[in-house]
Amino acid sequence: MIRFRLKDYLKIKVSIADRVYPLTIKRDEEEKIRLAAKKIDGILKKYEEDYAVRDKQDLLAMCALQLASRLEKNKDRQLVDGNDISRQLTSLEEMLTNAIK
Repeated sequence: MIRFRLKDYLKIKVSIADRVYPLTIKRDEEEKIRLAAKKIDGILKKYEEDYAVRDKQDLLAMCALQLASRLEKNKDRQLVDGNDISRQLTSLEEMLTNAIK
């Protein structure tokens, strides 16, 4: 059974597209949530300026599409190959061991 401890959570309010959203989040996620909301607002502002779109729903849809597109591009791209790093570290350790003998 998973138990949630209230002290591990935080109630915050974030503003996106001139609307305030109350959220209950894990304390260690606050910075990332606030940064994400700020990034969304930045994208919305850029779209509003560049494309003269005034409807907030259209702006939010364009922003969602951009962010989802980025996610799809990066989904299959493996940023770090743990097995390769492990092999390289093992090789480096062997080289160092041999060098100090």
